[in-house]
Amino acid sequence: MFRSRSKEAPEKNSPEPEAEQPQGRDPQAPKGRPTPKRSEAEAQRRAVVKPSTNRKEAARRAREARRAQLAKQREALLSGDERHLPVRDRGPVRRFARDFVDTRWHVAEFFLPTAVLILILSMLPSLQARNVALLLWLVVILAIVVDSVLLTRRLKKQLRTRFPNENVRGAVPYALMRTMQMRRMRLPRPAIKRGDAPR
Repeated sequence: MFRSRSKEAPEKNSPEPEAEQPQGRDPQAPKGRPTPKRSEAEAQRRAVVKPSTNRKEAARRAREARRAQLAKQREALLSGDERHLPVRDRGPVRRFARDFVDTRWHVAEFFLPTAVLILILSMLPSLQARNVALLLWLVVILAIVVDSVLLTRRLKKQLRTRFPNENVRGAVPYALMRTMQMRRMRLPRPAIKRGDAPR
């Protein structure tokens, strides 16, 4: 009570124990961590490089699997094996559309040879040959349009009758694209002769 202030002051300002004072970090160590040993740093570096090697290996395996799958699809297109056909060619609807096209002659399958003939005629110096080429071009285009319209109507009717509960979307364009190819170049290969009824 009667103590002097000079004696109390040192007690209040007395330094805290050394254990409670925060230690200053090493200025050369990043973020307060000690520099790792060389062996530790190399092990860490190898651990970072390892996943990239695994990724390369996985990518190589994926490429090989993709290549094998494409080879199977190609073989199926030639043999007609339904199990390995591409998705766009699978199913009874697409098979029927293919057979429907393959049973008849179509004007569009002669488009490529006719186009070559028209090109040769148009390159001749004779004006008459050029006129014939132009007329032949118009006749071929008109015949393809008429044949495609008739094919579309017949195929839609058959699809509605045979597959009333199945999704037939895309079957008509698929069939029209097939008519544009010559019979021997069609894939999947024709499985039916001309004049036979579609299966």
